Amino acid sequence: MIYSGVVRRHLFRLGGGDPEQAHERTLAALHRLGGHPRVVSLLRRYFGADAPRTVFGVHFPSPVGLAAGMDKDGLALPAWPALGFGFVEVGTVTAQRQPGNPRPRLFRLPRSTAIINRMGFNNAGAQALADRLHAYGPLRTPLGISIGKSAVIPVADAVEDYLAAFRTLRHFGDYFAINISSPNTAGLRSLQDRAALDALLGALRHEATVRLVVKIAPDLTDHAIGELLEVCADHEVDGVIATNTTVARTGLSPEDAARAEETGGLSGRPLAARALEVVGFVARQTGGKLPIIGVGGILTAQDALRMFDAGASLVQLYTGLVYQGPGLVRRINRAAPARPRR
Repeated sequence: MIYSGVVRRHLFRLGGGDPEQAHERTLAALHRLGGHPRVVSLLRRYFGADAPRTVFGVHFPSPVGLAAGMDKDGLALPAWPALGFGFVEVGTVTAQRQPGNPRPRLFRLPRSTAIINRMGFNNAGAQALADRLHAYGPLRTPLGISIGKSAVIPVADAVEDYLAAFRTLRHFGDYFAINISSPNTAGLRSLQDRAALDALLGALRHEATVRLVVKIAPDLTDHAIGELLEVCADHEVDGVIATNTTVARTGLSPEDAARAEETGGLSGRPLAARALEVVGFVARQTGGKLPIIGVGGILTAQDALRMFDAGASLVQLYTGLVYQGPGLVRRINRAAPARPRR
């Protein structure tokens, strides 16, 4: 409990309690840590776990991944595997460099073990990420790259914008996550509609044979998710990520009521039940044949096991890592059951 008792308290005080400053300083520290191979090796011995599985043709050393949004620009890629992560998803990255939404745009809700963010895909752009990945060379774990729409590009021109980001990064990702479900870019979620998604996936499939996964919103109805899955099947999508953040505000403690008025996507404990429902629904609709990366409200090893039981092949952490630290990764890795190859 060193993390929750000491480290988290310190991190939450960084930058005068500003969550984004704490995030930036943590990434900078992990970036420096990645430059010390001996320290990385020691950490890997403690946090690492022999829990491999093969999903959509990719070998994952463990089923626990870092969700997109934590390390958008890949600043700390050498460090994450040392904390037990079996894969890392960078991004969401856009074709154009963009600052994102105005600050403040990241809010902790500790009584609810939750976070609200309206970051708006702040990132250095696809080319900057490509340059960094080229400099890194081969990585120790699989890399997912989440791509999204640039804020200045109209939704009508979204396909070409996604293609521009993809073309820049196509040689670096073990899979590409198509983010059409963030609530923080105007009009983005309309790309989950059948016709728009059909056009986008068709263009990406025509461009190259790569592993594509689609990240879906928890706020879709079951009918809408069913239609989305039909489009994914038409284009032989390799998997889905369930789910992104929610615009709902249910499940928050009374102490966090004021923060509930902040716009943006909610993640953490209040999202857990709905994320689990969506994972189960996708698994049933696809007969368990479509790989699912479960994410949303995973704060304990038992939460992760419930995701696996519902049909997830892999899981990702974001808010759980903020509140529970890397010990959560270790606990999930040690609890994760052996999984068949898919």
